[in-house]
Amino acid sequence: MNILDRYVLRQFVLTFVFAIVALCSIFIVIDLFERLDKFIDNKTPIETVLVFYVAFLPYSLELVNPVALMLAGLFSVGRLSNNNEITAMRSGGQGPIRFLLPILVFAFFMSIAQVYFNGWVAPRAATERLTIERMALASNNSPTSLQDLYFRESPTMNVSLRRYDAEHRVGTSVSFEEFGSARSPRQQWRIDADSMAWDSTSASWTLPKATRRTFYPDSVAIETITQYRAPFAIRPDQIAKLQLNPEEMTFPEMDDYIGTLEKGGKDTRRQEIDLSGQWAFPFVNLIVVLISVPFASVRRRGGMAVNIAAAMVIAITYIAFTKISQAAGVAMDLPVEVVGWGANGIFLMIGLVLLARTRA
Repeated sequence: MNILDRYVLRQFVLTFVFAIVALCSIFIVIDLFERLDKFIDNKTPIETVLVFYVAFLPYSLELVNPVALMLAGLFSVGRLSNNNEITAMRSGGQGPIRFLLPILVFAFFMSIAQVYFNGWVAPRAATERLTIERMALASNNSPTSLQDLYFRESPTMNVSLRRYDAEHRVGTSVSFEEFGSARSPRQQWRIDADSMAWDSTSASWTLPKATRRTFYPDSVAIETITQYRAPFAIRPDQIAKLQLNPEEMTFPEMDDYIGTLEKGGKDTRRQEIDLSGQWAFPFVNLIVVLISVPFASVRRRGGMAVNIAAAMVIAITYIAFTKISQAAGVAMDLPVEVVGWGANGIFLMIGLVLLARTRA
């Protein structure tokens, strides 16, 4: 990296840091004003409020990072262009793509870093934030206590729990129903129990006492069973995830959650597209730089305002196209990866075309 590379990158990074600090501050202040009355009504300690907004910060960073990169590209490169510094660099023999290379490399590594940040760091912060929200903002449900759970162990077995304590791995008011066939269901048996508990030794659920009803064409057989091993294999952590906010799940946990739903026969295409889109979203960082920097590097009659307006229109179009294509993709017979990454592919091509046509 030569002196010019370091100079250009320094201008870009300093502008990026300023933009991200400003945007996150605005984001937090707006949210604080929206929640202030709740904090006051619930007499939330100032320490808890501070912890809440520390945990809120990763959520803000997820959203504003691409915007901050786009603004950094527009303002830092636009300033160099207006000061004729890009012209001087070109006169020294440095081509436009070579001049932009340090910024593009920085945006690429930011994309890689945000994959890890969005997929592993932000969900843990979201858990902390939502836990405080439930407890400090007068929510009635403990984060470790889930109520009225209904799910499928398989396409023919329904399971319901009135209450599940994730901390102690105990469920109450439990029912299992087996219907025999997904195409022509007919209830074959039902098991009801007051409670069930996870046995870590045998890695299974145990019902201390339960009532089993077996349904025949002309009769019902009823029997009481004790120390019965429950006929399903969903792990405690999988049950706890059934009512988690998707924000709280890491990428592997979301994949495991989708597998749990698939096992029960549920159509998970929407969730799969959402997960694929979450993997694709961090690479917006590279795309917005590819789009914004070439615009800013060319001096236009309208000045920087034209560059900003054009880049903003393209960015908004990208976001709208992403949401519409993912929603429409649920009903389309296309691979999940094509739907999740389609917008990135199209706008990456647009960015590459703009980069190739750059004339500093």
